[in-house]
Amino acid sequence: MLLLGFGITAVSAMAAKMQCLDAAREAALAEARGGDPGTAAAGLAPEGASVRVGGTAESVIAEVSAPIRMFGVDLPGAIVSGDATAAREPEGVAVP
Repeated sequence: MLLLGFGITAVSAMAAKMQCLDAAREAALAEARGGDPGTAAAGLAPEGASVRVGGTAESVIAEVSAPIRMFGVDLPGAIVSGDATAAREPEGVAVP
């Protein structure tokens, strides 16, 4: 039974990791285009996720991290994260 709990936790951790990667990609693209990265990531990120955006004049780096809990156990959880980088769009160029 314990092994099953760890297996389910591993699968849910990988799913949360993929959600973090997707949300980070959308946040980086939104920031690169001059949009709101938090809004772009909100629909894709797991519950309780945090979004951090930084970078340089040429690129944007977004990181999304979220806590996960052990399945069926009252132990401290872990944090999964995903990050993405996007080149900044030139100002004044319309993006379709």
